[in-house]
Amino acid sequence: MIGKVLGNRYELLQKIGGGGMAVVYKARCKLLNRLVAVKILKPEFTNDDNFLKRFLNEAQSAASLSHPNIVSIYDVGHEDDIHYIVMELVDGITLKQHIVNNTCLPWREAVGIAIQVCSAISHAHKNKIIHRDIKPHNILITREKVAKVADFGIARAVTTSTLTSAGNVFGSVHYSSPEQARGKYIDEKSDIYSLGVTLYEMITGRLPFDGDTPVTVALKHIQERAQEPIELEKDIPESVNNIILKAMEKDQTKRYQSAKEMLIDLEGVLKEPDRNISMNDSLVDNPTIAFKPIDNENIIPEDELTMSSKTKDKELTGGNTLTVWFALATSFIIILIFGYITYKLVAPSINLKPDDFVVGNYIGRYIGEVENELEEARIDMQVKRVYNDKFDKDKIVEQSIEPDKTLTPGGFSVIVLTVSDGPHMVEVPDVTNKDYRKAQEELQNLGLYPVTQPMSHDTVPIGAVIETSLEPGSLVKVGTAIVIYRSTGPDYKSTVVPNLIGKTWEEAVGLIEAANLTIGKIYPEGGGNHYKIVKQEPVASDIVDEGTPVDLYFENAQEARKLKSIKIILLDDKKYGDEIMVVVIVTPSDTQQSETLINECRKKSDFPLNLSIPIPVGGETKLYTKLDNEEPIEQTYADDQGR
Repeated sequence: MIGKVLGNRYELLQKIGGGGMAVVYKARCKLLNRLVAVKILKPEFTNDDNFLKRFLNEAQSAASLSHPNIVSIYDVGHEDDIHYIVMELVDGITLKQHIVNNTCLPWREAVGIAIQVCSAISHAHKNKIIHRDIKPHNILITREKVAKVADFGIARAVTTSTLTSAGNVFGSVHYSSPEQARGKYIDEKSDIYSLGVTLYEMITGRLPFDGDTPVTVALKHIQERAQEPIELEKDIPESVNNIILKAMEKDQTKRYQSAKEMLIDLEGVLKEPDRNISMNDSLVDNPTIAFKPIDNENIIPEDELTMSSKTKDKELTGGNTLTVWFALATSFIIILIFGYITYKLVAPSINLKPDDFVVGNYIGRYIGEVENELEEARIDMQVKRVYNDKFDKDKIVEQSIEPDKTLTPGGFSVIVLTVSDGPHMVEVPDVTNKDYRKAQEELQNLGLYPVTQPMSHDTVPIGAVIETSLEPGSLVKVGTAIVIYRSTGPDYKSTVVPNLIGKTWEEAVGLIEAANLTIGKIYPEGGGNHYKIVKQEPVASDIVDEGTPVDLYFENAQEARKLKSIKIILLDDKKYGDEIMVVVIVTPSDTQQSETLINECRKKSDFPLNLSIPIPVGGETKLYTKLDNEEPIEQTYADDQGR
């Protein structure tokens, strides 16, 4: 695969990693001239159409994530039977390698890395993406100690595809949550459990659960409680210990309910290592049970609770039995009498049936006002929020029950109020210098309407974005049109070379400037002031770019010189390689200006070299020849006949 170019753009340079499902290559993007990482799926995964569909959908969703602690995904594509993802190339090592290199990490460094990872998965969760494979192998640490989470989007595709394939579900079993091990429903809290295991390994240098087979490890995740980290590393604060245990709770309801909640505790322990971390002990120690209320007079002393039922029965059969029954009967009669009197005296003055409630017209009103009214009237309500261009934020757009309808307070009717969140606004991203097709996709994913317009530019590569019609960072409504100015490269205009033969210097300069061309070399130098032009390069009528130089040959340069043919030979060709650096310079006596005839590599097979050198009539020309690193040879050729 080394040297292969994917998508006519990504040239694979070297293999830098791989795993159970893919191989990673370092590559060069030929369009933007930058290094990237290309992950190529192994052939066994390319035969499953359902897997490929999920894989592409998830990878495209993950490409929308933009966070400093998430490895950016640039492109997704396929060529023949090769399916690949193009992503940011991170200069660093995996967190797993970092742990192995250091045995275990200081707790402050481990918490710092966990904060970055937690921030990354919190961002992903807000965008409805669950990683499902958080582990040190998928976390990269740069040279600047920045943590970057990789494989967003891939993990979900693999999990959903392999849950039904025996053996594959345990690919990352050491970091899997209990619900993953059971093959049950997975949500954001599954990522939190895996992060807890990762933090456990960073601090202790070992995994919380291990075994001979994946099934053994999975069962331990489901059934056993891990040894507390503080028992293995006694120097860590109790608060850090509790964060790990809370993240690794087997019951999802006792775990952190969001990555943001865990992030707050992680950031807090760096500032206050002794802070208290709630472990939801009340949920464990005080389960909810049904019981009958007990009067104070009838509370049984604690020491009596330890008596056997046989002893209690014996006491009840004693002399106090009659007294107890008499007290109970008396109390019952008193309660009946008191209840009857209360009913007769108080009930007539109370209207037990509440007045009916008439539903008002709430459209256009602020939800806060209506909430207070319905709460006072004991009418249940639900709020549904939508983006709306016509109503201000927090104003009611629609109601489920029409005005003037009658409801019974405390009844079963519920009013659903649809509330405006205002216009759906998005932030315009900075797509300058990106490939215009990638920019189009990024803008479309935000709900914007990109329109591409070509524009020439001297430095921005062809196909890259020069600028957009809307400033990056500005807030606009979804559906807004935005113009992408696509570079077509430098804008060169063409012109026709004029005919300069027979013209004088002054005439030639005027024609050249009129054609937006420039003066090139003059032969002989200074000879154009008194003679006419006999030759030009490029020739007349050629179409060239504006600014092209035109070389001029004046008549005295042709008449005053002769050409002499010479040969340059190799005296001992064994001294040279296949290619020989050749430099040939001539200095005519009429101008004393050196002219370079050859300055380049020539093949050994080109020798002997046949050259024509100019010799002034009645004068001479010095020839300077140098081959490779040998000493130069100087020769003089004279015009004997002209003297």
